[in-house]
Amino acid sequence: MWTTLDDSLCQLGESPFWHPGERSLYWLDIPGRAVLRTRGEIDHQPTVERWNLPTEPGCMAPARRGGLVIALRDGVYRAAGWGAALKPLATVDHDIRTMRFNDGKCDAMGRFWAGTINEAKDRANAALYCLDARGGRAPTLVQKANQATTANGLAFAPDDATVYWADTAAHKVRAWAWAAGVNTLSRERVFQQFGDKPAGWTPASPQRYEGRPDGATIDADGHYWVSMFEGGQLLRFAPSGERVATLPTPVQCPTMPCFGGDDLRTLFVTSARRGRPEAELEERPASGSVIRIRVDTPGLPVAFFED
Repeated sequence: MWTTLDDSLCQLGESPFWHPGERSLYWLDIPGRAVLRTRGEIDHQPTVERWNLPTEPGCMAPARRGGLVIALRDGVYRAAGWGAALKPLATVDHDIRTMRFNDGKCDAMGRFWAGTINEAKDRANAALYCLDARGGRAPTLVQKANQATTANGLAFAPDDATVYWADTAAHKVRAWAWAAGVNTLSRERVFQQFGDKPAGWTPASPQRYEGRPDGATIDADGHYWVSMFEGGQLLRFAPSGERVATLPTPVQCPTMPCFGGDDLRTLFVTSARRGRPEAELEERPASGSVIRIRVDTPGLPVAFFED
């Protein structure tokens, strides 16, 4: 059922989105320091273009006026078009030797959200930020949440009443009540808590390990789809927190899903191969590629950055 997108191999694929105007899939290779996109019909062997960047990109979103907004290691940048110069919008005062931006996307109002990662993984000092540049105003970056090590799993409910945010290292997904108009978060709760990785675990171990939450997306029914890194699966949760589906993947380390295609019923998933054992890569050759599958429930259109 799964198919692999040709020429999509990355070290660590992330931040995919479907651009409806271009009918193209975009995604990132974080350690490869690149943005990638398809050109041509997605179902007929499209070509893949690659745009190299100066530092690691953590996440990105399309902009309403064209081009992209991209979170790099030290801050958020704006590119007017493919391969264009990067204009700084906002920076964060963190130690770029060990901290960088990671997972993020835009909300339906056109604000860009991006979380950070502590690559040293020695303390939970990563945070979630929101950048507002709507109406031509001066870009304003505000911290919205913190106490994480690896920011991931960001998603917004279709009714704009809930924000989801994961900490991969803690195996936890949190959720907040969200007043989207004034952009305030309240009533924090644990949406999902997954079991820790067993000591000495490998994919060949007999112990059960579901993986840890990486990137996520929301479908049209408001269900939360999350990639389980090292778990070789995607999990789908109802807004109540009930697990309603488990979708095994041909890669051990899926990283982030998104919905695309003209009907938004193709589920695209990026994946990782960097640092994975050779035996795993031989057994799962799609590792690092974009994989895709057709699903019954469509997703939501990508939200554009407004400036």
